[in-house]
Amino acid sequence: MTDLAPLLQRFFTDKLDRHLNASVHTKAAYADTFRLLLGYTQKAKGIAPSALTLADLDADLVGGFLQYLETERGNSAATRNTRRAALRSFFTYASYRAPDAIATISQVLAIPAKRTKKTLVSFLTHAEAEALVAAPDTSTWIGKRDRLLLHLAIQTGLRVSELASLRIDSIQIGPHPQLECLGKGRKQRIIPLRKNTAAIVAAWIKELPPAPANPLFPTSTGTQLTRAAIGKLVTRHVKAATKQCPPLAEKNVTPHTLRHTCAMSLLHAGIDTASIALWLGHTNIQTTQIYLHADLELKRRSMERMPVIDDRPPARYQASDALIAFLTNR
Repeated sequence: MTDLAPLLQRFFTDKLDRHLNASVHTKAAYADTFRLLLGYTQKAKGIAPSALTLADLDADLVGGFLQYLETERGNSAATRNTRRAALRSFFTYASYRAPDAIATISQVLAIPAKRTKKTLVSFLTHAEAEALVAAPDTSTWIGKRDRLLLHLAIQTGLRVSELASLRIDSIQIGPHPQLECLGKGRKQRIIPLRKNTAAIVAAWIKELPPAPANPLFPTSTGTQLTRAAIGKLVTRHVKAATKQCPPLAEKNVTPHTLRHTCAMSLLHAGIDTASIALWLGHTNIQTTQIYLHADLELKRRSMERMPVIDDRPPARYQASDALIAFLTNR
């Protein structure tokens, strides 16, 4: 039986690094999944992680681990499925390198994903988005940074990791201003910028040290903002914006909400979903369909175009047979 430790190490160095060129975030998420699994296994079986074999990670143990994530760690079904996907990737890799463990591997791969409740995406209206962008105090350096970050997030629909990784040289100012980013799956894409956005970006860059490789949105010490820091600043400015726009208090606004807001703005402008998918960097156009389901305004406009159904009450049925007429009146 192949030992687990060397196989798991090769999975990270061979598949994730060399073949998939996986991002830092993907590798960190996978590593976290296996740290949790190995810790759970050690408690369940009393075997040190370095001494485990594939035979120890059978379907019963992996299924118990997935259940543990929900019941004891309080993870959602979606998070459980994400952890399961990481495990499936490893066991699929192992199936070609540990044929003597194929029975165990097949049983683990057969563990189904848990069905999750699909919720409508949350996005900001035009008034809510304007109130949020206006919330930072631009008399301060941090306020200028935050306002541009919020503005750019809503206009471009970048993921929070993409926002955090922007550098000064990611922006091209000229007759056709644009932004270049490295997105999910290491896919590079270019997003055009409106002239007013480009002007704000150009003014901000003048406030930064002239180093093209430096972060576009640095901390006060010059380091790159983290995803957690961006999440906190969004929460802080939403709270401030609520004073001017009370409906914001009813929404759970995260950096991803700003991405959804961009998508809905494009949809309202009449942009087709295929183009929106390219704009957002979606691999599968089906991912973009969620915005069609969430767009109540689009549904209302569609309803207005529908022909009106005759709403006159139907004529009362007249029975032709005396016996049927008798039974109808009972």
